[in-house]
Amino acid sequence: MKRLTLTALLLASSSILAATGAKAPDGEKYAIDPTHSGVIFGWNHFGFSNPTARFDKIEGNVLLDSADLTRSSIAVSLPLAGLDTGVEKLDEELKGPDFLDATKYPTITFKSTRVEKSGENGLKVTGDLTVHGVTKPVTLDATVNKIGIFEIPGVIKAQAAGFDATAVIKRSDFGVIKYLPLVSDELSVRITLDAKLLDTKLAQAKQ
Repeated sequence: MKRLTLTALLLASSSILAATGAKAPDGEKYAIDPTHSGVIFGWNHFGFSNPTARFDKIEGNVLLDSADLTRSSIAVSLPLAGLDTGVEKLDEELKGPDFLDATKYPTITFKSTRVEKSGENGLKVTGDLTVHGVTKPVTLDATVNKIGIFEIPGVIKAQAAGFDATAVIKRSDFGVIKYLPLVSDELSVRITLDAKLLDTKLAQAKQ
C-alpha cells in the first residue's frame, strides 16, 4: 500500500511539473563555506549616518546545475546569534523584541523558488525570505563569480562555486517597524557566497 501511494505521489508530481512547465531540481550539492561567505546589510540612521551589520554565521547549501544554472537552487539559514554590528549594545538592541526578536525568531532563512538568467554572468534568484516570523518573496540580483577548482597546493583542492548578490528589502514588510521613518525602512543587502562540492575529497597538508 505504501509503495502504491509513493508511486501515485511521484506520478502526480511529474504531471504537475509537465503541466506547469516547472523544472525538477537537478545538479550537485555544494555546502556553503561560512569562512568565506557573508551577508551584510545597512540602513540610514536619522539621516546622519549609514551603519552596517553582518552575519558571522551562515549555513546552507546550493544545488548547482552548472550546465543550466536556472535549474539550480539555494537554501540559506542565518542564525541571529551571528548578528554583529561591532557594537555590543546595538547588537542587543537589534536582537531584542523591538526589532528582530531573536528569542522568538532565532533564524532568518531564504529558500529559492526560481532562478533566471540575467545577462552573461547574472542571475535573478527569487525565493521565500523569512524574517521575524514573516515570509515574503524576494528577488536577489546575483553575479556568478567563478565555478571551478579551488586549490591551495598541498592544503586543499575542491570543486567550488562563488557568487555575489544584492537586494533591497523593506523591514516593515516583515513587521519590524521601530523608529520608522527616522530609521530607514529600506535595508540594502549584500551577499558574497563560497560553496564547495560535498563529494569532493580534500587533500590535507602533511603535518
